[in-house]
Amino acid sequence: MEYHKSKGLFDTFFENRSSLIIQYSNGDITKKEFLEYNFDFVQGMNLKPFTRIDSYEKGMYNYQYYNVLAKYYTMLAKDIKRSGKHSKYYAYYRKMGEEYYHLKDRATLQLLKFLEFKNVEAYFIKVESKYLKDKLYEIVLLDYKEAIFHSKSLWLLDILKKEGVFIEGKKKSLIDEYINERY
Repeated sequence: MEYHKSKGLFDTFFENRSSLIIQYSNGDITKKEFLEYNFDFVQGMNLKPFTRIDSYEKGMYNYQYYNVLAKYYTMLAKDIKRSGKHSKYYAYYRKMGEEYYHLKDRATLQLLKFLEFKNVEAYFIKVESKYLKDKLYEIVLLDYKEAIFHSKSLWLLDILKKEGVFIEGKKKSLIDEYINERY
């Protein structure tokens, strides 16, 4: 798709991201649709992640790219598992989701390093999922709109603690409704 070339690449990316967030927040689209539209958009941009992070925009794009793919393939795996068919595809998509989650966490770290961990806050969040309880934490870039990341990576958690940006205790997620909605 060529729609992003007349505007700036990042303008198009951030406008689409904000638009989908608003549509989801207003109840116009479901979480599943939100994930599917994000996936379609990222695929349509036909832009691979940046190898060097020298701006907030590049870091945010990389995070979003990997996060979208991780969630999409995890969603496919769940759909296949629920259907009770094609178990080999379930394992394949689940593995792909896990790999993209790992790449997302690496992209998060790249962005945090670029920002020198300044005005960053991280903490465990309250979740309804038993699987995510005491595992999922939120990372907020305080200087940027809609810059809220999530992870359950232990190695990234250790770095956040060493950098002094992790707050002990649990908080309600800034996007609690989204986090706790199943898809």
